[in-house]
Amino acid sequence: MSWILRLEDHRIIREPALPLVTSAPAAAGGAAIVLAPPPSPPDLLRLLDDSEARVRRRAAQGLGRVGLAEAVPGLSKRLSGDPEVEVRQMAAFALGLIGDRSAVDVLRQALADTSPVVQGRAAEALGLMGDTASAAAVGAMMMPHVRGGAMSSLAPDDLTYPLDAAVEAVRLGLYALVRLKSYDELARIVLDEKGQPLVRWWPVAFALQRTGDKRAIPALRALAQTDTTYTRAFAIQGLGELGDQDSISTILPLIPRAPSNSLVGVEAIRAAGRLRAAKAGPLLAELAFKGDVPPTLRVEALQALGATGAGDAQEALLDLLSERSPVIRAAVIAAIARLEPETFVTILSSLEPDPQWAVRVALATVLGTLPRDMAAVRLQGMLGDSDLRVIPAVLNSLTKIQIPNIQAVLLEWLKHEDAVVRMAAATNLGELKPAGAEEALVAAYKFGQRDATYGARAAALAALTKYGPAAALDTLQAALDDKDWAVRVRAAELLKSVDPSADVAAAIRPAPMTRPSQAYEASDLTAPTVSPHVYIDTDKGTIEIEMEVIEAPLTSYNFMMLARKGFFEGIAFHRVVPNFVAQAGDPRGDGEGGPGYTIHDEINQQPYLRGTVGMALDWHDTGGSQFFITHSPHPHLDDQYTAFGHVVSGMDVVDHLEQGDVIRKVRVWDGVQEGGRYQGATGAP
Repeated sequence: MSWILRLEDHRIIREPALPLVTSAPAAAGGAAIVLAPPPSPPDLLRLLDDSEARVRRRAAQGLGRVGLAEAVPGLSKRLSGDPEVEVRQMAAFALGLIGDRSAVDVLRQALADTSPVVQGRAAEALGLMGDTASAAAVGAMMMPHVRGGAMSSLAPDDLTYPLDAAVEAVRLGLYALVRLKSYDELARIVLDEKGQPLVRWWPVAFALQRTGDKRAIPALRALAQTDTTYTRAFAIQGLGELGDQDSISTILPLIPRAPSNSLVGVEAIRAAGRLRAAKAGPLLAELAFKGDVPPTLRVEALQALGATGAGDAQEALLDLLSERSPVIRAAVIAAIARLEPETFVTILSSLEPDPQWAVRVALATVLGTLPRDMAAVRLQGMLGDSDLRVIPAVLNSLTKIQIPNIQAVLLEWLKHEDAVVRMAAATNLGELKPAGAEEALVAAYKFGQRDATYGARAAALAALTKYGPAAALDTLQAALDDKDWAVRVRAAELLKSVDPSADVAAAIRPAPMTRPSQAYEASDLTAPTVSPHVYIDTDKGTIEIEMEVIEAPLTSYNFMMLARKGFFEGIAFHRVVPNFVAQAGDPRGDGEGGPGYTIHDEINQQPYLRGTVGMALDWHDTGGSQFFITHSPHPHLDDQYTAFGHVVSGMDVVDHLEQGDVIRKVRVWDGVQEGGRYQGATGAP
């Protein structure tokens, strides 16, 4: 287990073999000493043939995380011939993570495996690969389970995991068909001859909503009228996204009339905005102006109000600019700009700059949607803001309206000490591609070597790539050996885009060591005896999380280590999106901060349900300290973000969190008492 942890964290299949030495020099007057050959080095492919099933399963998972096509033959052998279901299904999952199309045939064959769980994982892998030609085969796998009654007794909002094996096969098949964009096959499986849903199970509503196909509208209308929570919320979301004007009469009664954390109500508000439902204006205004309504819900109402038209409420919006909540003030600014673009700047001129930096960020963002002659002067003045967290938004908007001297402005900020500011400057130079900026971007990459974070260097590489191979190749090649694995991963992707023949997989490996080798031998990583719990204390209450130390050991360990150091104390939830996530762990507070290092993904099979805790990312292997907790199921996050915990108590606290709520302390219980750890026979801290 220690080998597996070390190899997958270094993103390699095996360690180099020791040199072969057959004999040692003879002592004076004696014979030469014949040496035994050195032991074979740690090798994940060798562990695939281990006599113990749990080792074979864990080696398969490790190979999937390493992501090299060299593992496909060994995993294919396990998928087609291992006697243990757990090994076969993990082999299928790992092949999906690797994504090499040479595995398509063996995965299609596995759709007929004797175990429904293996069938489902094979479908999931084909979906991850995007093999559209497999859609019919996935549907054929699902059909006997659906018609056989496996789903007949399911409660529509059942969030149990795992369910019966046949039901799990259907669930994974549904998600695969979504990824394969196969509405026809999906409809054949879950709809009757009249286009109505055969079951009201929420994954069906999710799948229909996610297709983006207008033929799903009749089924979504039916599901939107069911007495359910998740099924109904997904259906309403789909109707709004598909622009179904005829569903407005169904949606309007679902808009909350009173303080509420209803997931259905949130989606009804959003759908009204997407559909520009003018009839919803009075209801949305009532919510927006009620002081006893949670700020997150008021913000949703304000955003929808800006889309539908505020009518008589337009003047009253100005009064909300003095609201105590910065989140509401920011939303009001956006709503006014959308409703009164011609007079927006005039209105602003009579106001003092907002004392909260996040509101000034919102203002800068909104100004970028206005004509240049209306916004340029105000934006250029904001370049002198005292809080550097405002500057990226200002640079983004100045780029959008393309002020005459934008190149000079961006090149100047590209030299700034703040890495996030440099990241914004580089990104915008990549958007504009002004002549002559290539050398500055190369210099920016080199300057960024002093950063503890990856963002500025990666942004410089991405911008440089837009100038073409001649400008980018040398720097991209150098970046394959960057000190940060996250930058290597991005450099490899970019290099492949300009030179498909480049062997980037070997060039970036092994990943730089971030911990001593003996750290992988710790028993709480290789053979944990308890499931640790963490307790996040906030002013709203305490959230208790059980850590996934089996499926995500290094991610769990990292989170608990930061908690013991007091890292999270005083950090706010900087992002709260109703019916989606509450996110925290950023010491900057703007979504760009972290602990000063990155950790690698530990993608696993845990689904994103209500209360799942995941690691926030910019791209693969960019985790650190930012985490999120889901309010409801979100299958599109499955297989993309490391799930490393789930809430076992305190979801009511999560539901009531607002942007800006502060973490007071994170306490850890792991069965021992040492250096700030907690112990208790019943699991209490």
